[in-house]
Amino acid sequence: MTILVTGATGNVGRNVVAQLVQRDAAVRALVRNPANADLPAGVEVVQGDLLDVDSLRKAFDGVSTFFLLNAVVPDEVTQALIALNVARQAGVQRVVYLSVIHSDRYVDVPHFAGKFAVERMIEQMGFSATILRPAYFMDNDLTVKDTVTAYGVYPMPIGAKGLAMIDARDIGEIAAIELLRRDRAATDLPLDRIDLVGPDTLTGHDAAAIWTEALRRPIAYGGDDTAAFEQNLRRFMPGWMAYDMRLMSERFQSDGMVAGPDDATRLTVLLGRPLRSYREFVAQAIAA
Repeated sequence: MTILVTGATGNVGRNVVAQLVQRDAAVRALVRNPANADLPAGVEVVQGDLLDVDSLRKAFDGVSTFFLLNAVVPDEVTQALIALNVARQAGVQRVVYLSVIHSDRYVDVPHFAGKFAVERMIEQMGFSATILRPAYFMDNDLTVKDTVTAYGVYPMPIGAKGLAMIDARDIGEIAAIELLRRDRAATDLPLDRIDLVGPDTLTGHDAAAIWTEALRRPIAYGGDDTAAFEQNLRRFMPGWMAYDMRLMSERFQSDGMVAGPDDATRLTVLLGRPLRSYREFVAQAIAA
């Protein structure tokens, strides 16, 4: 049967598609612009988005399982609920949803609260679902690589509690494994939640130290000023999103994103290999 991937051209989505193709799955990708999709050979590309009900109805035709990924946008919850309803009407019961770790605790952070609302709807609508809850993406730090290398400062205000950072490639592979587990099951499997974490829990000073080691020159942690962080982000994104990111960073500082005692072990077993470390990620980012 066919697995539908939404968000297929984003960082995580591309990894999901690639991993599914490697495992000989039939993959359909929902994209806004097929001409620019640049997905692997054999992937069926369909045009549409999560607010276009007609395109969704076509995309779900003949689909057995789907990957639901929403970008951080003002109508994120609406997009997800439309997709879930259209899927259910099409008879698609099996889903892997990309949420976020501590979605039930970061209640004041808009995109966390939105993802938790979607989690509840998946549960109440009776889907056979895996809800993936990733911690901080290592790949977010590609956006600050130039700042680190040019100014000698790691600028993300992640605080001192620590984040169990995970590589997007690991997220994509775990998602593909879960999609295939559900898709190939003889019967619908019960709902499961998996916290996606990396092998290490890093503070702001820890991250700066890893960049220092990799670059062989001092890199300082930029500190915990979330107001300045918001103002800087407003140069690159809408004000509402910059404020959302500020609220998230404040919860990083107050709560952290710390893995449970067995999370990394569970993921290592699932992958059949070690999780990628932040040190590996930084070395590859510099080499690139």
